[in-house]
Amino acid sequence: MAARTLSTAPTRITRRECNHTNPFLPTQNTLGLPRLHNSWIGTIAIKLPINFTNVMPFLPKYPPIKATVSFSLPTAKPEPVVSTEKMPKWSSKAIKSFAMGELEARKIKSPTTGTEALLMGISIEGTNFASKFLRANGITLLKVREEIVKLRGKPDLYFFSPEHPPLTEDAQKALDWAIDEKLKSGNDGEIATTHLLLGVWMHEESPGYKVLTALGFNNEKAKELRSLISEPGFVD
Repeated sequence: MAARTLSTAPTRITRRECNHTNPFLPTQNTLGLPRLHNSWIGTIAIKLPINFTNVMPFLPKYPPIKATVSFSLPTAKPEPVVSTEKMPKWSSKAIKSFAMGELEARKIKSPTTGTEALLMGISIEGTNFASKFLRANGITLLKVREEIVKLRGKPDLYFFSPEHPPLTEDAQKALDWAIDEKLKSGNDGEIATTHLLLGVWMHEESPGYKVLTALGFNNEKAKELRSLISEPGFVD
């Protein structure tokens, strides 16, 4: 009886090339399977066409990323004191600081966004006047975080914060104070991060106030900031 042998060659995939292809149309590829060699029937080459549209249902699907930008910050006051047209707007840096504060609240696994989170948000944003003033007085983000850990303790690793941790009562009062302070000044311009920082400082029972006090912030520095933001043409 003649000996029967079966040999295989390496698998290769070849793609049809053409000069004018449309990337949005289905792509037709050819899959070359191992060549089968038999002493009785010779060599057989098997090629199977592959349509990538048939593969698409098996690829993982990811939900679209949605991003929303808010141009105002929450307030607890149901009715504004002035008309909407005359209501001062928050600066872009203040809004970004607030968003970063929310994110920091989630990082420390807090169920709420407190004044200490607002303070971290101001420091992380980094380009605003308030953060520069704090750094010039030796109050850095690292020191703020260390004081928060001392005040709150280490976070629970198994607790997950909500996507948007709600504001604490102190944090909401800080925002409202910033709005009122801007309205009382009568100056044009936006509500800056400096207003927000002073709003945190004005509430002595808040965690943010305690962190600032521990790091050397005092009423004299607060008065200095208040005089600066009252000057016409102040820019955050």
